[in-house]
Amino acid sequence: MFSHRDLASLNDLEIQVYQFIIKHRESVSYMTIRELAEQAEVSTTTVLRFCRKMHCDGWSEFRIRLRLADEKTQPLMNTSGVNEMLSFFKSINNAEFEQLISQAAQIINQAEHIFFIGVGTSGSLAKYAARFFSNVGKFSHAIDDPYYPVSPSLNENAVAIILSVSGETEEILRLASQFSQHQCKTLSITNNESCSLAKISDFNLSYHVPLIRMADNFDITTQVPVIYILEAIGRQLNK
Repeated sequence: MFSHRDLASLNDLEIQVYQFIIKHRESVSYMTIRELAEQAEVSTTTVLRFCRKMHCDGWSEFRIRLRLADEKTQPLMNTSGVNEMLSFFKSINNAEFEQLISQAAQIINQAEHIFFIGVGTSGSLAKYAARFFSNVGKFSHAIDDPYYPVSPSLNENAVAIILSVSGETEEILRLASQFSQHQCKTLSITNNESCSLAKISDFNLSYHVPLIRMADNFDITTQVPVIYILEAIGRQLNK
């Protein structure tokens, strides 16, 4: 519930409130505004300003939202990983999915420059994909820095393959838009086709597996489908 943009708007005292809340998440949701202000060594006015910058009318609303956010991010351990994988492979075992893989391969095969883009875990997969495609004869570059400068010299003979589980990461969406503005085709691989990245891409492949997030919003959603899709496209290029 704390976005980078919202945190960047905080002054020093409001940052002090934020840091106290982060360190005492389990107890602050039961504190009054005066108790929080006293323990964080700020005024109640500072706490109210902090709450408003977090898009809450006051401390009561913020406290409820914090409690709900903590409930949503409780550790979720999935014990049916094999069943999930079997379900995924059954869902793609059809001519329609094979056609999508072929279409993606055709787009990539026509390009002179290939860029794989991702951050975090997807960044690691971007590096793997660039090496895999280079191994099959299609030299590729990997970009795992969300602030990597996109050169306007890119042309219609380039394709950006963008990896993102949620398809909603702000930095990834910004990069995708920059590549599109430079007449570069964009191909996204996301968990579902309804996300923002899929909608702004020229072509999308989605794999539909359950999202799994741990406490502190760490994503442990399986990446096996992404690896399979990347390798399936690579094998098509090698034919």
